[in-house]
Amino acid sequence: MMQLEKKVLLLGIYTKEEDESIQDVLLKLEETGMFTLKVAKKLLRELKEEGYIEGSTLTLKGFDKGKEIAEAFKI
Repeated sequence: MMQLEKKVLLLGIYTKEEDESIQDVLLKLEETGMFTLKVAKKLLRELKEEGYIEGSTLTLKGFDKGKEIAEAFKI
């Protein structure tokens, strides 16, 4: 099972605007107090190692998981 912080980060990347970078998402999440930039970068590295992100984009696996997380967080 994926930890909550990874889900939040993946959701942030999944829902980011077209003109936003992953770095922008990391900074936004840091501003909310969700986690520090250091922790965000560690989680990003883990998501890349797990095959959810390649380079600066979501893989198909990452896109599908992001969509699943978005559905789960809907109220």
